[in-house]
Amino acid sequence: MARIVHCVKLGKDLPGLEEPPWPGELGQRIYENVSAEGWSLWKEHAKMLMNEYRLAPWTPEAQKLLNEQLEQFFFGEGAQLPPGYVPQRTK
Repeated sequence: MARIVHCVKLGKDLPGLEEPPWPGELGQRIYENVSAEGWSLWKEHAKMLMNEYRLAPWTPEAQKLLNEQLEQFFFGEGAQLPPGYVPQRTK
């Protein structure tokens, strides 16, 4: 049976993650407060950030930016889009 959490991103009770998806205290907060569906929204946002900023995920700079954006995405005022970002049009 899936663990249910009240998702801070989506504002409703949904199945939670199976394990903390991020290291440290932030990962534990996400595990306790974010649904699997909410986490999938972050994964898409993180892909966009990595592509737009052309980040190499193993670099300290990229890890710092992703960590800050992750915190904002779930527990802050929301993650910021990169300057000049234009979403792709669907055909």
